[in-house]
Amino acid sequence: MIEFDRVTVTYAGAKDPAIRDVSFTVPEGELALVIGRTGSGKSTLLRTINGLVPHFTGGTLAGRVLVNGRDTREYRPRDLADVVGIVGQDPMAGFVTDTVEDELAYSMESLGVAPDVMRRRVEETLDLLGLADVRDRALTSLSGGQRQRTAIGAALTSHPAVLVLDEPTSALDPQAAEEVLAALQRLVHDLGVTVVMAEHRLERVIQYADRVIEVPGGSTAVTTGLPVDLMVSAPVAPPVVELGRLAGWSPLPLSVRDARRAAVALRGRLADHAPLRPVPVEGRELANCNDLVVAYGNVTALRGVSLTIKAGEIVALMGRNGAGKSTLLNALVGLVTPRSGTATAAGADPRRTRPKQLVKAVGLVPQEPGDLLYAATVADECAGADSDFRVPAGSCQALLNRLAPDIDDQQHPRDLSEGQRLCLALAVVLCGAPPLLLLDEPTRGLDYGAKRRLVEILRELAAAGHAVVLSTHDVEMVAEVATRVLVLADGELVSDGETATVIAGSPAFAPQVAKILAPLPFLTVGEVATALDRAS
Repeated sequence: MIEFDRVTVTYAGAKDPAIRDVSFTVPEGELALVIGRTGSGKSTLLRTINGLVPHFTGGTLAGRVLVNGRDTREYRPRDLADVVGIVGQDPMAGFVTDTVEDELAYSMESLGVAPDVMRRRVEETLDLLGLADVRDRALTSLSGGQRQRTAIGAALTSHPAVLVLDEPTSALDPQAAEEVLAALQRLVHDLGVTVVMAEHRLERVIQYADRVIEVPGGSTAVTTGLPVDLMVSAPVAPPVVELGRLAGWSPLPLSVRDARRAAVALRGRLADHAPLRPVPVEGRELANCNDLVVAYGNVTALRGVSLTIKAGEIVALMGRNGAGKSTLLNALVGLVTPRSGTATAAGADPRRTRPKQLVKAVGLVPQEPGDLLYAATVADECAGADSDFRVPAGSCQALLNRLAPDIDDQQHPRDLSEGQRLCLALAVVLCGAPPLLLLDEPTRGLDYGAKRRLVEILRELAAAGHAVVLSTHDVEMVAEVATRVLVLADGELVSDGETATVIAGSPAFAPQVAKILAPLPFLTVGEVATALDRAS
């Protein structure tokens, strides 16, 4: 169905190719998982499948890509639309209508599908992806996860033979992600659809893949193979695989179910050793909400939320898509006006504080990191941040190098991958070292290495007396770094407690290690490694 024959893509002005000498075949009815570090060329590889590279992005394509027998150099994206459906990293960039239902119907209208068939497919897709309750909503009013599900639905309604997905679960809560992946499984197994998916959160998808395509970046060759074979030495691996490596299991398990069967002896070795966790040293109050109510027209996003966040805490804000997490962060920086109640950040009312003073008290990295980036190059962006926050020259660049060391500082921010743009936005905000740091989906598009580096920085900030609040669906990140978890449901605060207490027993929010080793209270592979060292 898909054939790459010695494909090399080089963008104008780039020193090196984005991908080099790539050859592989994906048969009909398989799910191929594309993995690799942030910025390694995964998105470029995906875009060659429907002709976006080079017809839309520019650059040169050497070699040949065949999709259902069509050469993508000869067929433009519109000529492949009946065969290939694609969902990019930024759903809003691909929307062409105003409402959810119209967006689901648009691709079918373009292909001339009969009205009665269109209606049936729209209804099926609304039910399949849990979008029926927002069918008439404006796309701009949706949460990030709802937008992502809409984008996936818009690609599915035209019934493509090939479906290409770039980070399809990055903005989805765990339950929504499972539903989307289950739907993709049905497409692959029951309808013979070929799915090519790039994803950093391997813990969600690796067990579903028929083959893995590893894109290491640079001059290293792309490799393909069975998931269990590539995971033995892959530099990016989910916690279930890292735990298997630590315990010496063979073959390596790819699912929690298989790992639990292999973990009987490991649970016995760990039974008398509780995990060691640092106790946060809390300081002054840096955020406060008192009976906060926020509404958008007739939709109430927050319902009487009251909470306090203190210096030294790293607080994870969790909940389903549309639960009100982003609204709460926006209220703390004054981007939304409460209907009633109050929200203060570092002692200031964000609605009554001048922006120049507010940025010294609180910093927000939004879901769309590009909203913070205005300069023509990465270097200019970093220099501007140094100047704005009056810190020594090179401070922002140093933070960026820690998060993503391989970014060319002469690139335009829009030419970066989604993960690289996020790293740049993080560096810009972190450069100001605000007492209160708010991060909205801070691991979207980040590989495991970049997430580990971000964890180190957040821990350093907390130790220095800052408070961090991160809205996230990344349960593995929460297990690694959060000292406390708040759970929102339909705008209400339904849970507030220590991380292990809140997430360990939750079917939706428990990390892989907790599921594998339950009822033992371990959350991360690092905690297990420390306990085994103590036991030996």
